[in-house]
Amino acid sequence: MVRAKVKIFRAVDDQDSCKKFLEGHVNVLKVFGVTQVTTASNDWFFNPNVYVVLIESFEGEAWGGVRVHVAHEDYPLPMEDATRKIDPKMRDFIGKLRLNGGTGELCGLWNAREVGGMGIGTLFLMRAGISVVSSIIQISTLVALCAQHTFQICLEKGFEVVHEVGNKGTFYYPKDDLVATAVIIQDPKNLSKATELEKKLILELRQKPDQISVEDTPKGFLELNYQLTSKLWEERLTR
Repeated sequence: MVRAKVKIFRAVDDQDSCKKFLEGHVNVLKVFGVTQVTTASNDWFFNPNVYVVLIESFEGEAWGGVRVHVAHEDYPLPMEDATRKIDPKMRDFIGKLRLNGGTGELCGLWNAREVGGMGIGTLFLMRAGISVVSSIIQISTLVALCAQHTFQICLEKGFEVVHEVGNKGTFYYPKDDLVATAVIIQDPKNLSKATELEKKLILELRQKPDQISVEDTPKGFLELNYQLTSKLWEERLTR
């Protein structure tokens, strides 16, 4: 059985883990011939509005991660930067969401090839990222720029296409032969558009952020030790 830890931290609080995240992410992108991606820079290391979910082996090897960037007027979201020259309407769209209860972007999703096919990225990290938004960060909407192979998975988790930007929501990104789609969860707390199964699993993780879950994956059993009751969670509960 493969055993892994799932933890959350604010980027500015754990630079070493940020470096492990970035190295793993860049290595995966290189495999697909992608070298110019806004989420693959290290600018976010120093952004106080970035939260990171990282999956590691018990030996400390980074196996996958995802980030949530909370929108701030001084820190454009990665998807704003990515589409700046393609469609300036994105900035206005994000600006309206930011002023209407706050928004954030789920981005930088990756998993190492060593654990490929186990659902670490598209299943477990995405669920954890959405759970973190609804429990710790407290924003009204969540956006993402998803690749073609994750589009249906995003819909299952409650995302909808943002038709107001791009070509009815689509962009050629990060390369001219790849299509990305702008999507949004309108209600991260209730997840009304998610499938019943995904909603159930995300809400369970929100209610019990520290838990051990054994998953039966196509590549064998995976034990996930969730450690999401970080000081971030504790600070929120004491407010």
